[in-house]
Amino acid sequence: MTLRKQIHKVLANEDLNFLLTNRLPRRWLTQMVGRLSQIEQPLVAQASIAIWKFFSALDLREAKQQHFKSMHACFTRELKDGARSIDPSADVLSSPVDAIIGAAGKIEGTQVFQAKGFPYTLEDLLGPEEDLSAWVDGSFVTLRLTSSMYHRFHAPYDCTVEKVRYFSGDTWNVNPIALKRVEKLFCKNERAFLSTRLNGSSTMAGQRIALVPVAAILVASIRLHFLDVLFHMGYQGAKTIACDAAFTKGQEMGWFQHGSTVIVLAPAGFALCEGLAQGTQVRMGQALLRWRS
Repeated sequence: MTLRKQIHKVLANEDLNFLLTNRLPRRWLTQMVGRLSQIEQPLVAQASIAIWKFFSALDLREAKQQHFKSMHACFTRELKDGARSIDPSADVLSSPVDAIIGAAGKIEGTQVFQAKGFPYTLEDLLGPEEDLSAWVDGSFVTLRLTSSMYHRFHAPYDCTVEKVRYFSGDTWNVNPIALKRVEKLFCKNERAFLSTRLNGSSTMAGQRIALVPVAAILVASIRLHFLDVLFHMGYQGAKTIACDAAFTKGQEMGWFQHGSTVIVLAPAGFALCEGLAQGTQVRMGQALLRWRS
């Protein structure tokens, strides 16, 4: 057995995995890796990316460039033109990211599940002052990005971002092991809430869709292009920002500086597309939720 396989076998132990990825000083480790990832020195960048490849399934064949000045540049890499196709169906919300479906289903009133037996409420996730009426008894999908995936997120439909709210928080790992152990984990981590309204002339127009990018351990930062804002643990700016930013379906909205999670909240009338279920891997632009009303 190779050294790599031996290490992966050891990390497959849930108790050890949780200890190594959550019980270390998370904020200190996140800040340290964040600084390391920004170093634009060829030897540091090459060594960092090589270590990353050793511990993950990093595949750069679809990347627009193959040489990176820093690990950060590799984290936030662009894809080659045409690497993703956007589902054109007028009744479909496409996936905003490359991801694995971690959970999906009906929102029970305002209750959502991060893992079996671990519920949280929309009030916990979006704040008690938020108008939640659009998503009561609606649908949700939790999209988990692994560290090696493409980290940019895109508009799931022609839409306008009307408001952004930033929540400063912790940096728990968001892997399935942690989700089964940490109650209301998504509501504790650093995250942003993007309130959008669908545009167009279809029966979906006017519906409110929420995108909630949730950051995690290591490089816990979220970049929103339309605000030219980088949300991070040291962010001191406005927590709630009114917007009027229009996007076409598939247009890039921002990026994570490391793998994490995007939670999609949709009103009643939407359902997960055929063939999708927990554990399914989806690609950005792929049909995710279909309007059935």
